[in-house]
Amino acid sequence: MELVMAMVAKESLKKNMEVFSEKLKRFPGLFWQTVWRVGRDDPRRVVHALKVGLSLTLASLLYLLEPLFKGIGQNAIWAVMTVVVVLEFTSGATLCKGLNRGLGTLLAGSLAFFIGYIAEKTGHVFRAVFIGTAVFVIGTTTTYLRFFPYIKRNYDYGVVIFLLTFNLITVSSYRVTSVLKIAHERFYTIAIGCGICLVMTLFIFPIWSGEDLHNSTVIKLEGLAKSIEACVSAYFNDVEKETTQDKSSEDPIYKGYKAVLDSKSQDETLALHASWEPRHSRHCRYPWQQYVKLGAVLRHFGYTVVALHGCLQSEIQTPQHCRILFKDPCIRVTNEVSKALMELANSIRNRRHCSPEILSDNLHEALQDLNNAIKSQPRLFLGSNKNQATNMLALAAAHANSSQKHEKYNGVSLPSFKTDNSALLEWKSKRMINEHSKSEAAERKVLRPQLSKIAITSLEFSEALPFAAFASLLVETVARLDNIIEEVEELGRIACFKEFKPGDEVIINFKTQKVDVTLNHFSSQGAE
Repeated sequence: MELVMAMVAKESLKKNMEVFSEKLKRFPGLFWQTVWRVGRDDPRRVVHALKVGLSLTLASLLYLLEPLFKGIGQNAIWAVMTVVVVLEFTSGATLCKGLNRGLGTLLAGSLAFFIGYIAEKTGHVFRAVFIGTAVFVIGTTTTYLRFFPYIKRNYDYGVVIFLLTFNLITVSSYRVTSVLKIAHERFYTIAIGCGICLVMTLFIFPIWSGEDLHNSTVIKLEGLAKSIEACVSAYFNDVEKETTQDKSSEDPIYKGYKAVLDSKSQDETLALHASWEPRHSRHCRYPWQQYVKLGAVLRHFGYTVVALHGCLQSEIQTPQHCRILFKDPCIRVTNEVSKALMELANSIRNRRHCSPEILSDNLHEALQDLNNAIKSQPRLFLGSNKNQATNMLALAAAHANSSQKHEKYNGVSLPSFKTDNSALLEWKSKRMINEHSKSEAAERKVLRPQLSKIAITSLEFSEALPFAAFASLLVETVARLDNIIEEVEELGRIACFKEFKPGDEVIINFKTQKVDVTLNHFSSQGAE
C-alpha cells in the first residue's frame, strides 16, 4: 500500500513539474505579447514611460554631477522623489499634483518660519510649549479642512504636503539649528523637480485630460449607437441565447454600453484634472463639468440599453414568426436612433453644433408604423381564451420539460408536464404520496424549477408579451434621446461650438452594420 502511495505521489510530482516547465517555456512569449498589447492599445503609454525615464535622469544629475551636488548637497534626492510622485500620465494630473505640492510646501515653509521666529523670542521651556501648541492647532485645523468638498476635490494632496512639511520644519527647528538652511535646500530641489515635470508634461508630447474626456464622450455615444443597432439585429435574427451568455465578454452589445456604465469615476477625475489645464478657448471657460453631466445622462440612457439587451437573454421569448411581423418598423426606429447618436458624437468630435434636423420626420414615421403594426395584431397581445395549446409560454415549458424527460431521481422518472391546472394538482398528489420515501430538500431542489414552469403555463398570457416589453424599451430609447440632445446642445452653447453647416452629415448603413462618416468641414483638433 505504501509503495502504491509513493508511486502515485511520484507520478503526481512528475506531472506537476511538466506543467510548470511548460508554463516556464511559454512565459517569455506571453510576457512579450502583454507588453506589445499594452503599447498597441494606447501608444501614449510608451511615450509617457520614456518621459518619466528622461525626467528621472535629469533630476538625478543634481546628485551625479559634482558642481551641482556641491551647490545643493544631500537634499538633491528630493528632486528625484518629486519627479516620481508628481509626473502623471496626463498634463492635468501633473499640474494638479505639481502645483499642489509646490503651493503646499511654500505655505508650510512660510508658516513654519513665522512660528519659529516667534518661538525664538521666548524662553526654552515656553518655546517647546508654543511649538507643541502650534502643531496641535495647525494639524487639527488642516485635517478638518480636508473634509470640505471643494478642498477635498481640488487641494487634498496640497493640504497633505502642507501638513507634512510644516511638522517636519517646525519640530526639527527645536533641536536642529540649521533647519532653515535645510528647508531652503529642500524647497529648491522640490521646485526643480516640479519644474522638470511641468516642462515634460506641457511641452514634450503633452497628453491632455480635457482631450481624453472629450474623446471618451464621443466613444460612449458611438458605443451606445452600435449597441442598440446590434441588439435589435440580434433580436430579429434569433441569435442563440447560450452563445451570448457564454461569450458575454466578447459580446459587441455588452462592449458598447459597458464603457458608459463604468465611466462615472473616470469622467469626474478627468474633468477635475482638465480644470487645471490651459483653456482651449480664449472666449469662454471650457465647461468640463458639462461633460460630466452629459456622462450622467448617457448612463441613464445606457440602463435602457442594458434592459433591451436583457430581452435577448430572457427565458421566455416571443416566437420568431411573431417577431418578424414587427421587424421592419423596429429596425427603422433603431436606425434613426443610431443615426441621431452618431450625429451627436460627430458634432462633439468636431466641436460644432448638431444638425437642426437630428430628429427627422423619418423617426416619427417609424414610430407611427410600429404603433400601427402593433394595433394590426390585437390577437397576439390580447391572447386567446379557447386555444391554450398554442400559448407561447406553454411551448417554452414543454421545451424545457422535453430536455429533462430522461432525468431520474432515485430511479423514479420525472413526471410529464401539462399546461393546465390539472397538471399542478397531479404533481401535488404525487408529492404527498412520495414525501416519506424521498428527501424533501433534495426533491425541492430538483422539482422546484418544473413547478414554476407549470404555474406559469397555467396562466393565459399573450404570445407576444415578451415582444411588448422589447418594443416599449425601444420606444423608451427614443424618449430618452431628447435628454441627450439637450445636454449636447447646452455643451455646444457654453463651449462656443461652431455652427452647423450643410454637408456635415452621418450616414449609417444598418444592413452592413457599418458607419460611414462624411465630413466636409472636419476639425482635426477633435479627431482621434
